[in-house]
Amino acid sequence: MNKIAILYLYSELVGYQIPIFKEYVSTYGAHVHVVSWDKNKLKPYIPPPIDGVVYYKRSKYTKSDLLALANKINPDIIYVSGWMDKDYLYVTRLFVKDGIPVVAGIDDKWKGNFRQKVGSIVFPFMYKRYFTHAWVSGPQQYEYAKRFGFSNNEIIFDFLSANTKVFYQDNIDLKTDKLNAFIYVGNFRAIKGTDILTEAYLLYKSKYRGSWKLICVGNGEHFELLNKIDGIKLYPFCSERKLIEISKAASVFILPSRNDQWGVVVQEFSCLGKALLLSENVGARSTFFINKYNGLMFKNNCAEDLAKKMFEFSEMNDVDLLKIQKNSRALSLKMTPESSAANFLSIIL
Repeated sequence: MNKIAILYLYSELVGYQIPIFKEYVSTYGAHVHVVSWDKNKLKPYIPPPIDGVVYYKRSKYTKSDLLALANKINPDIIYVSGWMDKDYLYVTRLFVKDGIPVVAGIDDKWKGNFRQKVGSIVFPFMYKRYFTHAWVSGPQQYEYAKRFGFSNNEIIFDFLSANTKVFYQDNIDLKTDKLNAFIYVGNFRAIKGTDILTEAYLLYKSKYRGSWKLICVGNGEHFELLNKIDGIKLYPFCSERKLIEISKAASVFILPSRNDQWGVVVQEFSCLGKALLLSENVGARSTFFINKYNGLMFKNNCAEDLAKKMFEFSEMNDVDLLKIQKNSRALSLKMTPESSAANFLSIIL
């Protein structure tokens, strides 16, 4: 029997995809070929070498080159990062015509705004022909895929999983003591709400006389804004192992995004047994968060409400906070690299 050939036509490759690639190879004996954007990246990530996985730099391939590569690989199934890259679509259209499954990754939330309503009318006629299936991360993404013309039988789940082996299994005995610090991980940008976080932290310290530190891991345009404030400790983007070490100093993970379609980092910190403090606009909360069970939610774009919830956490007694942290661990394995890979390959197996 020939090995399964998988072709990924990816945007910007990120670390949480790596364990899924490994799962394709180790469990299913697949050959994995990954084309990904390598210019103007938001994160300085370089994927590790993996037996059975071949990486290709998108900048090296024209439209015709991509088609020649795909024909050479002769994939049994193709994944494509949405419909942003027109050359990717040129390739997928031809393979759909040949009966090869082409799976679109969808992390967009259905919000019912004007732009999405127009898209839901246009997409089935202009873009649906480039794909056979949609791969979604949660219920809001499922609604989006349905509205854009995918039937129930054309939608699979568990699109975006954290590396649960590293964040959960390798830390199965991780202690969840009360530690007097919050932690944020992500780009330092307006869309991620780092300016809201900065304002909230200043309010937390001045209005509420809060004493907890704030750890921020990432990079971006708000670096200097964060760097000016006493009590904030900054780290650059780092490996998963290094991030776990840094996180051991904090009890509560904050994600203040104005709009976060999903947010794999929510599952990562749920795996680590951290209490969660999330904006109401974080997509992953639909799967890994229950308000007042494993964390607290604050009003979108509201530094005052975030500061209040930060104070609420820092005043919480050890027993209540420990319970919340344990609840986070309990919710963290609703999705795994194993379930992601199984969902994807269920289309052809």
